[in-house]
Amino acid sequence: MPTNRYWTVSGKPLGGWPEADTFTLHEAEPPEPGPGQALTRTIYVSLDPYQWGYKKRGVEAPGAPCHARTVAQVVTSRMGGFAPGDLVFNTNGWAEYGLMGEGVARPSYMIPRKLDPAQGRISQAVGVLGMLGLTAYAGMVLMADPKPGETAVVSAASGGVGQIAGQLARLRGARVVGIAGREAKCRFVVDELGFDACVSHLSPTMPADLRAACPAGIDVYFENVGGAVFDAVLPLFNPGARMTICGLIASYGDAGGDARAALMKRGEAVFKERGVTVRDLFVGDFVEGHHDAFLAEVAPQVASGAIKYREDIRQGIESVPACFAEMLRGDNFGKMLVQVGADPTL
Repeated sequence: MPTNRYWTVSGKPLGGWPEADTFTLHEAEPPEPGPGQALTRTIYVSLDPYQWGYKKRGVEAPGAPCHARTVAQVVTSRMGGFAPGDLVFNTNGWAEYGLMGEGVARPSYMIPRKLDPAQGRISQAVGVLGMLGLTAYAGMVLMADPKPGETAVVSAASGGVGQIAGQLARLRGARVVGIAGREAKCRFVVDELGFDACVSHLSPTMPADLRAACPAGIDVYFENVGGAVFDAVLPLFNPGARMTICGLIASYGDAGGDARAALMKRGEAVFKERGVTVRDLFVGDFVEGHHDAFLAEVAPQVASGAIKYREDIRQGIESVPACFAEMLRGDNFGKMLVQVGADPTL
């Protein structure tokens, strides 16, 4: 039998950001599938900011592999509709092997499904053609509804969600301004993704830079960051603006407190005075009713190059914690994935 290597939370108290001893690597035989289950071999592990919140809130069962969305291949199956060799989206987590099917814990909206390599690279099933893409579609298209000629601003614009959200706004005729980090990311956002402008949150004059990039104010804001970035956006809201809160990564390292409540308090006067609509985004609310429409619109745009998408793919199960910490710091460039097994489509 092959060895199954997997990471768990070590059990030490979780503070601000992950440290060297936050996670523990284990080795064991792969689990045996029971009735209604399938054993799958992980190919790609998706690393996303929300996973740190899972760990800090104790959502994961003690001793279980750290949660993550994955692309995998069926090894053995006692699960109807799935056969050995099938490529699937599932939630094996930070592990080389995992079970899916009856009795396997997973968020209710992360339903295992077969993948069609003809629809796009299988890694995209945990990215632009998966729940990450649906997150961008739901938050930008369904909730914020940008109109031609409006100005839409996207924070963390070179990240997995941000790059898609901004392009969806551009395709609807909005003027799109990104907020990113180092110069290479800002150039990518403008030159490759087609944003109209991008400012760096690392700039000492970022608020003034953003104001100059948005001379007509801001009509739509897709929030991934919070903190000082939100403070720079706040005075630029136009009457009737819409703001989608997707994430507040600037606060994920805080020891306590309600980051959203703090943000809403800081913005309360402006929101009220200018009639700004603020909505929280939870992608699970959109899976059942909108997933097919999302794929029907976005998959052809990705295939044609109308929507571009950058992945940052690292190698090896042993690298997952370091890559996760790097992603939380914003040091990656594009959607962060770790390839832990062979991809049969390459």
